[in-house]
Amino acid sequence: MTTKRPSVIITRRLPDVIETRMMELFDCRLNEDDTPMSHGGLVQAMQESEVLVPTVTDRIDAAALSQAGPNLKLIASFGTGVDHIDLKTARQRGITVTNTPGVLTEDTADMTMAMLLALPRRLSEGERLVRSGNWQGWSPTSMQGHRIWGKRLGIIGMGRIGQAVARRAKGFGLSVHYHNRRKVHPDIEAELEATYWESLDQMLSRMDIISVHCPHTPATYHLLSARRLKLLHDLAYIVNTSRGEVIDENALARGLGAGEIAGAALDVFEHEPAINPKLLKMENVILLPHMGSATIEGRIAMGEKVIINIKTFADGHTPPDRVIETMF
Repeated sequence: MTTKRPSVIITRRLPDVIETRMMELFDCRLNEDDTPMSHGGLVQAMQESEVLVPTVTDRIDAAALSQAGPNLKLIASFGTGVDHIDLKTARQRGITVTNTPGVLTEDTADMTMAMLLALPRRLSEGERLVRSGNWQGWSPTSMQGHRIWGKRLGIIGMGRIGQAVARRAKGFGLSVHYHNRRKVHPDIEAELEATYWESLDQMLSRMDIISVHCPHTPATYHLLSARRLKLLHDLAYIVNTSRGEVIDENALARGLGAGEIAGAALDVFEHEPAINPKLLKMENVILLPHMGSATIEGRIAMGEKVIINIKTFADGHTPPDRVIETMF
């Protein structure tokens, strides 16, 4: 990269304080109207910039990367997930990719715990009932849900967020279980009082609540397949704040509709922003607009990481959040 201020194109609006700082440090082009860029717009941005700052909804695929200009050397993604970027093609073209890990852990874990509490206790259903004007007052048998104290929580993906959820769940009296590509350090297992399951199938069949925290990779696409969803008992709940593609959404809708799964709380969707119409009609499903990390503090922290990654790279050093590979 040149010694002059690097040219940076940002694909969406970022917090004002972050945009202001970027304008001070870099030759920066903002997306003032905050509309998502088309594929052609992304290609043009990659042809005109040295640094692209996309978000998790921008599809930086092989076709787009193949048309990138010779000056594009860094994709500093605003977000933790990198499944929207073809990392192999980027590497082949000599383009470094960074992300913003770590800063969203507590926010996402908070949201997961909120959904995990709300789903068995039917909070969304109760709120809709009150707003509808049809609530007739308290009765012993109305709006009965299930307690979570003493239930078994199965966490899929025991990284930073999975561990943060486990810490919260332990405080609510849940028994913590997890499936991961490998066991976590024994000290972490001891702290969380977590039980490792090498077999995902065996864990699914024995849990009361499943919480998904693995990235979307080819290996995790439809990890919760139709076959695996049938392993759940009919009083089990699913919470997903990771990536929608990890769950076979059509199979999930069928299981929910047939009473084979008690409920689901989803902050992410397989084809977002499109929502499966079957899910929209179900009372036992909480649907949120991908807001698990949507705190002011978190967004600013993400932006600060992007700035550090760009500045470090422009100074000729390896950025701290360089993405090497994704794994589960």
